[in-house]
Amino acid sequence: MITDAIHDYVAGQLSGLWSLPKPQRRARLAELRRGVGHQPGDLPALWGSFLQELPKELWGRETAAGECREPSEAEWAVYLALTLYALHQQGEENISMNEKGCTLGRAVRLLAQNSAAAAQDWTESSVLRRFNALATADSMPEVSHYLRGMVQLFRGNEPKLKLDYPRLAVELYRFQLPDQAANVRLQWGRDLYQMNADTPETEEKEN
Repeated sequence: MITDAIHDYVAGQLSGLWSLPKPQRRARLAELRRGVGHQPGDLPALWGSFLQELPKELWGRETAAGECREPSEAEWAVYLALTLYALHQQGEENISMNEKGCTLGRAVRLLAQNSAAAAQDWTESSVLRRFNALATADSMPEVSHYLRGMVQLFRGNEPKLKLDYPRLAVELYRFQLPDQAANVRLQWGRDLYQMNADTPETEEKEN
């Protein structure tokens, strides 16, 4: 399935990064960070970083007239996951900011709880307004903008909040599909309100 291919590709790319010597990993992450805020394909220097081993079924298709389409939903999902991971990882050389089970909703919940004033309920935190804006975004550039802001907040939190980036990539793919976007939003809400804020979920990847 496409979701399996996306999950496994992102997981493999992150594993490959951590198999590199530190200087090479640092250079690769810096290269990926330059892609934050851009669309897939905007920067030729990044083509190899997310296209070289990308399964063919995830590539965008040409139109009937032979014209190139915009980036596919899968290309967007993979590109955002890898570039935002590189942003999240900035300044951390010994610990990966990717961790299985650390869902987006969970990270937002912890961030909201940490940022809420002493007498304030965490559900009234401005973090929730940012998350709601992300969940109701109607274009991938808009999603990219709000996610970038969230990742920067995760980095600034103490302790830093990790994310499950292969899972996030799958969610970003499904978020672009009209018949699945509402389900992704609902899952984000479940992760936000129903999880145990002290421990990561161990839920398996969704298909």
